[in-house]
Amino acid sequence: MPIIVNLDVMMAKRKISLNDLSERVDITPANLSILKTGKAKAIRFSTLEAICKVLDCQPGDILEWREGEL
Repeated sequence: MPIIVNLDVMMAKRKISLNDLSERVDITPANLSILKTGKAKAIRFSTLEAICKVLDCQPGDILEWREGEL
């Protein structure tokens, strides 16, 4: 998939754990892990907004499009 999820990069930059982020965003650690590993097929805008608010970032800091990636 040409959409790359850089959530792990932003979490490392902000020094926040998966469990802490999941609690603050109100999403299960399992679902957040699926998103973090790039295996998610979709994300709600409300979830993306909450993640960006907690990590103090823009959606483009988390999601990236690369042509030709599989």
